[in-house]
Amino acid sequence: MNQFAKRVIVALALCLVVVQTVAIAQNLGAAPQVNVAVQGQTGAQPEGAFLNFVNWIGNVIAPVGAGVAVLGAIGSYATGRGTFRWLVTGAGLLAISGVTRLIEFWIAQGGGGIS
Repeated sequence: MNQFAKRVIVALALCLVVVQTVAIAQNLGAAPQVNVAVQGQTGAQPEGAFLNFVNWIGNVIAPVGAGVAVLGAIGSYATGRGTFRWLVTGAGLLAISGVTRLIEFWIAQGGGGIS
């Protein structure tokens, strides 16, 4: 096989892994969760919409991006190039995920007011 065919096969395999990961990450179970953000609110309210956005970034986008960055580091290592920037990107995306989860926790705790 020539070099181009090998690259196409690797790209298709990586695409399959990413698509499968995204499909699993977005599975909510048997029944989809619609218009539910915070108890007593809907996704149409500002607090609910912001929580949905934070939840989506923290639980779906950042971890999937971190996984892709790790795959980029493996591919970079295999070709003899530097891996540090890929690993730092993956760690940064996981940090973003952690911070957004913290914000999500603060929003959930702050919904009841100051006690």
